[in-house]
Amino acid sequence: MTTNTPSTRSTAGIASVSLAQPLADIADELGNSFAEYGFAVVRDHGIPQSLIDQAEEKSKEFFALPSGVKEGYKIDGGGGARGYTPFGTEKAKDANVFDLKEFWHVGRSLDQSHELAEFMRPNVWPSEVDGFEPTFASLYSAFEDAGLRVLEAIALHLGLNQQFFASTVEDGNSVMRLLHYPPLGPDAPEGAIRAAAHGDINTITLLLGAEEAGLELLSKSGEWLSVDVPKGALVINVGDMLERLTGGALPSTTHRVVNPSGEAASRSRYSMPFFLHFRPDYLIEPLDGSVPSESDDFAPITAHEFLMQRLREINLA
Repeated sequence: MTTNTPSTRSTAGIASVSLAQPLADIADELGNSFAEYGFAVVRDHGIPQSLIDQAEEKSKEFFALPSGVKEGYKIDGGGGARGYTPFGTEKAKDANVFDLKEFWHVGRSLDQSHELAEFMRPNVWPSEVDGFEPTFASLYSAFEDAGLRVLEAIALHLGLNQQFFASTVEDGNSVMRLLHYPPLGPDAPEGAIRAAAHGDINTITLLLGAEEAGLELLSKSGEWLSVDVPKGALVINVGDMLERLTGGALPSTTHRVVNPSGEAASRSRYSMPFFLHFRPDYLIEPLDGSVPSESDDFAPITAHEFLMQRLREINLA
């Protein structure tokens, strides 16, 4: 079962840049790639390979646990924001069948006296996997540092102060997802794929583990393009929140993870996206002059209100 078509081709035009370079030197290359594709690839992002390897090992350990154990970490009424979300739960907006995946969410830890604590539930940690909490707490922090550097480059591209985004994402409701796509089985629903076509809700997404073929984006011409990623690099894509803020100048591109064929269909796929969010109370409205004032597509809305609206659409709230 595969959704690849003859029209799928490589995205040779997507920027692939080193974050070790001065941001002023790469800002427009990144920004132009986001404007055209909604995607870019970054290398030298500062997340240690040893931490990535350790996180991949812990993720595989968790998903190998018995279903009953994993489902003990499912939090009813939590919208999947923390802990475990079982196979057959999430579906893309407007999709008729569920995605072929299960996942675990790690979020920001805030003291209960914090002014934004009401928007963020405490994390839960599986006791069955040694070192799970310190590994993913460290990875969360490293993702956040890399994401802030990408946002600084975006700010420069947009002609803003380099630190423009720092206050907008401070204590934001960012979520790290550990994803497991199991081997394809004969009883999968007709038309189901690992991740159906969708756009991300958040500000930007940073994705680790996309080296294996399957990730595709939908170009402006309506062609599915495969995203080719060097080992250890991050795939970055624009989310709906940033699209709203920029009045569509940086688009949140539809993308998917298609089912593999041949030997790859019989093995699992693992990845780790980090969904970087604005603060829950941040009012998302277009930057001055970015869209006509009569446009309703980018009406002001708080990040929390927008998040909840979208979670309901994908069956998580």
